[in-house]
Amino acid sequence: MILPKIRDPRFVTIRRGGTLTDADHRLLALWAASCAEHVLPFFEAARPADPRPRQAIEHARAWVRGEVRMMRARAAGGHAMGAARDLTGAARHAAYAAGQAAVVAHVAAHELGAAAYAIKAARAAEGEAAGRRECRWQRDQLPEPIRELVLDDQRLRNDICWSVFDC
Repeated sequence: MILPKIRDPRFVTIRRGGTLTDADHRLLALWAASCAEHVLPFFEAARPADPRPRQAIEHARAWVRGEVRMMRARAAGGHAMGAARDLTGAARHAAYAAGQAAVVAHVAAHELGAAAYAIKAARAAEGEAAGRRECRWQRDQLPEPIRELVLDDQRLRNDICWSVFDC
């Protein structure tokens, strides 16, 4: 469970009654895609012929550019998560990170799912210290307009995200 029971209006777009601008929604999607891409080699080492997680990341970015609709990005995310199902460890977490990144187009709060699964992938592959390094790397990638929003979200949801944001 990575989403809170009650949706945070800061992660709901203005047109849907929240306070999230479209520009910030796109920044969240790009940041999530970067987080997922950073650990994608763990999946691709295990399943080099399976393009679904990489395609999900590409769809997240294509959604940001207006090249695909939300439903297509969301579907690509589902396919990436499907690629994870029969795997374990770092490869599984990396595929889930990619899937979460793609579904940010649908629900912006999935941005932490991509980040959390990426940290879990780094931990599974290389240990706790690698997870902390991944967490710090992710924070270094945060665009300034969404930095405080994401850091606050990490603080609020750390417990339901396996406490991976203690870095």
